[in-house]
Amino acid sequence: MDAVLEYAHAAQGKTIGLIRTLVECESPSDDPLLLDQFVALICDVVAPVAKTKVYRNGSVLIDFDLPGGRKKGRILAIGHCDTVWPKGTLQSMPFRQADGRLWGPGVLDMKAGVALFIQAMRALRDLEIPVGAKVSLLLTPDEETGSESSRAQIESLASKSRAVLVLEPGTGPTGKLKTSRKGVGRYLVRVRGRAAHSGIDFAAGASAVVELAHQIGQIAALSDLERGITVNPGVVAGGTRSNVVAEHASVEVDVRVPRLKDAEAIDRKLRRLKPRDRRCAIEVTGALNRPPMERTPAIANLFALARDAAAGLGLKLEESSTGGGSDGNFTAALGIPTLDGLGAVGEGAHASHESIFADRIADRTALLARLVEAVSRT
Repeated sequence: MDAVLEYAHAAQGKTIGLIRTLVECESPSDDPLLLDQFVALICDVVAPVAKTKVYRNGSVLIDFDLPGGRKKGRILAIGHCDTVWPKGTLQSMPFRQADGRLWGPGVLDMKAGVALFIQAMRALRDLEIPVGAKVSLLLTPDEETGSESSRAQIESLASKSRAVLVLEPGTGPTGKLKTSRKGVGRYLVRVRGRAAHSGIDFAAGASAVVELAHQIGQIAALSDLERGITVNPGVVAGGTRSNVVAEHASVEVDVRVPRLKDAEAIDRKLRRLKPRDRRCAIEVTGALNRPPMERTPAIANLFALARDAAAGLGLKLEESSTGGGSDGNFTAALGIPTLDGLGAVGEGAHASHESIFADRIADRTALLARLVEAVSRT
């Protein structure tokens, strides 16, 4: 058996203990105090094997002390501290180990992925496997809410790195890696009409709600499933009372595109929306929040390294594309070789059945260690 895989199997109990510790330290995106507590916990966990730097926005950069002498360049792993689960979720959804899985809020997305990477770096260190590059892990506090405060940090560090490894969960029950992701756009379309009494002066009014209903049809028609483009009018608001012709209405729109040129085209079309009722006015705000992670030759080469590393562990590794975004979208858009979905294998992210497969902990840990070793040699 591969030495790293054997190490990971022997250390599985410790890895599960670390995963539990991280899951039971709740860290919702909207609670800075709990996020700070999680960062403090991480700093304590990695203290024996790494140096840490905590940023003002709550991000933490972990630089691992690994064998191998002089380092050439940096390999950057990225993850996030925050989860979608509010404080107190552990009371109704406690961490538990049952039915071959580990269960709990944030266990899949993505506390197990963080734990696996830390354990992978411990394996390299304890087994004295030389690594020819500096290895860092950046954990951010706001990935689940759009990475507004951390995007600049991610891009700055990635631009100086040889490769980026993203610790988001793998795809599906086999844990496929992600070599492409759709870009994500968020828009708000507002309509301003003219208020009037619906019984006394109906004709004098111009209903923003009626106008918006027409515009929603136009917006939804921008989807093109054959090209992988989806435009979803998701949240609608408008009007004040049933006896008032509505003066204001709005819709929140989610846009997903596989290519940057698609995002640019959708943006133009949204901003060119014209009111059917000329007494109404339309305002469109928003933009592409995450650029697409397009599968480039550099990403394909990085996946090939991972596939070969997996083969050395007796595993078959596959790749996938997904409509969801991650911080890997930012790094890939810079042209940095980026490989996503390297975290835990399981199901139920953001759902009450969120869980990871216990029997995939060791091989995923070993894959991360061997991939870092392989990338450092390139």
